[in-house]
Amino acid sequence: MRERTRLDASITAIRRMQTDFDDTLGLIELGEAENDAAIIAEAETALRSLRDEAAAREIETLLSGEADGNSGYVEIHAGAGGTESQDWANMLLRMYMRWAEKHGHKTEIVELSDGEEAGIKSATLHVKGESAYGWLKTEAGVHRLVRISPFDSNARRHTSFASVWVYPEVDDRIVIEIDEKDVRTDTYRASGAGGQHVNKTDSAVRLTHAPTGIVVQCQNERSQHKNRANAWKMLRARLYEHELRKREEAAQAIASAKTDIGWGHQIRSYVLQPYQMVKDLRTGVESPTPQTVLDGDLDAFMSAALAARVEGASGEVQDLD
Repeated sequence: MRERTRLDASITAIRRMQTDFDDTLGLIELGEAENDAAIIAEAETALRSLRDEAAAREIETLLSGEADGNSGYVEIHAGAGGTESQDWANMLLRMYMRWAEKHGHKTEIVELSDGEEAGIKSATLHVKGESAYGWLKTEAGVHRLVRISPFDSNARRHTSFASVWVYPEVDDRIVIEIDEKDVRTDTYRASGAGGQHVNKTDSAVRLTHAPTGIVVQCQNERSQHKNRANAWKMLRARLYEHELRKREEAAQAIASAKTDIGWGHQIRSYVLQPYQMVKDLRTGVESPTPQTVLDGDLDAFMSAALAARVEGASGEVQDLD
């Protein structure tokens, strides 16, 4: 039923656009016959709106991957650099939460490790919503920040790095078999907010899958049992993403857009000083307003990266006012 609803909405939208297009052409013919410049101008405005909508619909058709319609998880890890990078990781966490909010998605922080002075060492964000993974998967990679450090008494410029990893939520239709003997389970005391119970019991759970080296952890619930169940759910999702990625690489579907997730291989730079600019290094898409990007305005970057990833071509440089 969910698939039927999605297809029905898409077909209805295309039929409406076709009708609007035919009506607009008729309006232009009427304006030309009556030599009415106002009617022609109105019709041209309508055509431009239809063109923009068609472009947006075209991008949506690129969300055709096996798990693109699913919810997703976003893992964020601070790079080397201590407090500066940990603060940057926290800024990225806020950015993705803002993006999700703008699109009507629900979010839940399932794991968070606070920094020593400020920010976070790592976090895992569960983004629940239609096609959340399909869009967010384009954000996987290293993100670079250049700014005057608020933690430097000499007001020097610093460069910070944080990595982002994205994987889909596995729904009930997908069966992932895991041999329990391949998984090591560790429990530990959770950190952060949560009251005395959090600090006095080993409620947090970490799972390590030996064959792949994949590690997941969960600490958002007070119950170790619930955290263990959520961690297993996350592990199945990570293994599913691992298999999807192997298939994509084998088919060379994203060969031209593939970026090594390692320091020095950033996918996007956010420059706050000495000038204002956010630039995606894969597609060339730019924005002169970093604050709006950090407030969750990521759609243009995601669309261009998705097109490049699916079509194997780089997007054109766009200037986003």
